[in-house]
Amino acid sequence: MAEGVAGGEVSARELAEASFARMDERDGALLAYTDQTRERALREAAAVDAQRARGEALAPLAGVPYAVKNLFDIVGLPTLAGGHRARTAGPAAADATLVARSAVAGACLLGGLNMDAYAYGFTTENSFHGVTRNPLDPTRVAGGSSGGSGAAVAAGLCAFSLGSDTNGSIRVPASFCGIYGLKPTYGGLSRGGSMPFVHSIDHVGPFARSPRDLARIFDVLSGLDPRDQACRRVAGAATEAAVLQAQLQGPGALRVARLSGYFDQWSGPEARRASERVAQALAASDELDIADVAAARAGAFVITASESGQLYRPALQAWYEDMEPNNRDRMLAGSLIPASWYVQAQRFRQVFLQRLQDYFERFDLLIAPATPVVATTIAQPELDLPGGRVPTRPSIGLLTQPISFIGLPVVAVPLPTDTALPIGVQLIAAPGREDVALAAAAVLEAQGLCFRQPWIREG
Repeated sequence: MAEGVAGGEVSARELAEASFARMDERDGALLAYTDQTRERALREAAAVDAQRARGEALAPLAGVPYAVKNLFDIVGLPTLAGGHRARTAGPAAADATLVARSAVAGACLLGGLNMDAYAYGFTTENSFHGVTRNPLDPTRVAGGSSGGSGAAVAAGLCAFSLGSDTNGSIRVPASFCGIYGLKPTYGGLSRGGSMPFVHSIDHVGPFARSPRDLARIFDVLSGLDPRDQACRRVAGAATEAAVLQAQLQGPGALRVARLSGYFDQWSGPEARRASERVAQALAASDELDIADVAAARAGAFVITASESGQLYRPALQAWYEDMEPNNRDRMLAGSLIPASWYVQAQRFRQVFLQRLQDYFERFDLLIAPATPVVATTIAQPELDLPGGRVPTRPSIGLLTQPISFIGLPVVAVPLPTDTALPIGVQLIAAPGREDVALAAAAVLEAQGLCFRQPWIREG
């Protein structure tokens, strides 16, 4: 799209208007959006078109329509974080850092996207704003907590979106909706101006329909930010260049291993077959049965419940009845977790991170399924997995939580299954090596291994 705008094949206004037309046609059934910013998008598009008319060089995302999870500040709108409108603060006075950087890069903001309330969930079954439905099958969920972000990209309601990922909230919607998602290294993109959930684990990142799109977005939005002290990445790392090289040269000399053990135990047959297909395509030389993965997931649960419970405790005390029914009791329980549990979980976090870093002395990339199953039906109570029968809502993150717990960069790539639904695979790299994961995703895409949205095939 950016190249088409720069070359005069299409105007930024035409792209924005086409996006809103598609939104009008489809979003009433999907409920991906909670707010639209039509006036802003058309104003930003007009500025891009005027730049081109003057013969000026355009920014790298010029004219590209996008949207953001509604926990990012958008000037003039209340930052909902999926919560009750009556219990949110007034309109944001400034854009979140990544929204502001997207504007500088020429992208046109279409609106805010639905999510699990307070980012606590994996299904975007939101009691206030409705269930975001999967564009591939409206009887199924889009995943969460960034479900609106995944559904909007998958349905063609925007070209890319921004979401957050604490325990899997980018990788789960990417898997269920059949698109690509990037959870950067912890601190890889700024969280400035976004509503926190679990500060010591929260990540933010993009959804898109190709690895190259993810890479361009990541490069453009990177950079240190005083609004987020965890943000450590300096702008300018050319992950898009790594993707282009990988598309031309193939997998090259990447050292790849597939994670087995726990990850096979908690994967359904489609998930395991997908990870095995990716391992074969990337010439994975080993399988690794990593110790204490279940303990890492337990640690993620403890930290998540404790930090979110403390963060939202004043709100729970003030208006418990107006809090999300699916989450309020979990948050209340989390606020009562003993400090010693939290400290122990944080200590183990460092132990587990070191264990994985030791593996990166031998391997460049690790492979694991992103979700245990394909997209679940709305309100589905349980999952039947090789490791046992488990409740659906907390267990969709069985395979993502241990990885985000230690802040590693992950690209979720969508694979087709024997059903009409896709499933995602995690490409996990060493801290700061988003380029490796994105390059591997590009190789898989170039091999024709990845799922493509039916409406894209139809043109």
